[in-house]
Amino acid sequence: MRSKMAFFQLWVLAGLVIAALSSPITPPVGKEEEDLAKNYLKKLYGMTEKSTESSGRSVNDMSVKLAEMQEFFRLKVTGTLDAETLDMMKKPRCGVPDVSAYVAAGANYKWKTNLVTYRILNYTPDMSQAEVDNSIERAFQVWADVTPLKFNRIYSGVADIMISFGVQDHGDGYPFDGPNGFLAHAFYPSPGIGGDAHFDDDEFFTFSSYSGYNLFLVAAHEFGHALGLDHSQDPGALMYPTYSFRDVKTYALPQDDINGIQSIYGPNTEKPVDPKKPKPTPPVTPNACDPNLVLDAVTLLRGEILFFKKGLFWRNSPFSTESQQHLIKSFWPEAPENIDAAYESPSDDLVYIFKGQNVWAFSGYDLAKGFPKTLSSMGLPPNVKSIDAAVYDQETGKTLFFVQNYYFSYDEATKKIDRGLQRQVADRFPGMTGTVTAAFQYRGFTYLYSGSSLFEFGYGRLFRVLNNNYFLPC
Repeated sequence: MRSKMAFFQLWVLAGLVIAALSSPITPPVGKEEEDLAKNYLKKLYGMTEKSTESSGRSVNDMSVKLAEMQEFFRLKVTGTLDAETLDMMKKPRCGVPDVSAYVAAGANYKWKTNLVTYRILNYTPDMSQAEVDNSIERAFQVWADVTPLKFNRIYSGVADIMISFGVQDHGDGYPFDGPNGFLAHAFYPSPGIGGDAHFDDDEFFTFSSYSGYNLFLVAAHEFGHALGLDHSQDPGALMYPTYSFRDVKTYALPQDDINGIQSIYGPNTEKPVDPKKPKPTPPVTPNACDPNLVLDAVTLLRGEILFFKKGLFWRNSPFSTESQQHLIKSFWPEAPENIDAAYESPSDDLVYIFKGQNVWAFSGYDLAKGFPKTLSSMGLPPNVKSIDAAVYDQETGKTLFFVQNYYFSYDEATKKIDRGLQRQVADRFPGMTGTVTAAFQYRGFTYLYSGSSLFEFGYGRLFRVLNNNYFLPC
């Protein structure tokens, strides 16, 4: 979904005028955090710190801009600098504004020719020149694969897209801010500086590792701007403002980005060079309102419920009317992109994530020492190649691993599988039908997903069969 929010300010002014009269920021935050927020909103949301008149009342501009930012990132719209909003502001990201109304060149700008030239003016010392060249070439190819555009590198003169690395004030009027802030920025297609892409050399750029910032991913995002795209509100899109590592070896441009770029230039009508080699299927961000949605995993995390699907997850408090969607790798860069199962172990305050024959454990955002491990290290037999779901039982202190129509009981205290090995799911959960695809426990009830259905168990019996989004706000 592309961001078109010029109308939003009027709505904000009407909805937040009373709250904004009392204080622009509640609860109080430190001076450093307030300055960070002001700098963020000035650069990305056009904040002026002047008051805005609406219905004869004065509304603090910071409250209005905070609400715009919260609306863009689909956070709870409060118009105040809460912890969740501040956390989002601290994420490394692109330096291009999120709302096109505050950008000199708008989304209607495009190159008038399908042959676009580029030139690399200098290099980062973080990588070899060959690695930089390769990263830049592949970043352009992401867009060439789905449009009629062709990108030709030149080595002298002025190209349509001039690429450079710089630090702080690097001559374009938009200085960088040092490590781990704005990673790069680019300008929409237009004469002069239009199309140019600048990378902050105070960052550590990498060729393939999840440590630092992968240049291919950062460059592909910036080149989207250089071709005319705004930021996307879709957290699974390449054009989402914040940085997340993804597996560059298997990377496929998400459908949201394809839709955006093809709305400007049209599709690529050429036949593939190798028709026998199928192109990867563009990932589509899952929709919580899809009645046929089959979740990959569900787990509790310190009172919240996380719902996983296709490399993303929804995060919400139980029975909340709102949820937020994030890339798995935006929280756990070392986790796999797609997962089979997950559960929280209160005994060691870890979240366990399963994919194939491997298991990862995370304490907060950090990978626990010694992980990833194999399923066999947890006592599961060698013939178990993956698990379908996992759930921690608060009453017994044991975790159930579901494999097809069976389950294994894992003792969290001894870190061993209970004797007796596999048992029939139906014996413990009478009335359960189909393979368990996800599971979690809440307020003494065990919830087992099978496909798009949710089975609620308590006191040894089946209570209800619910829709899959019963806990997931739609």
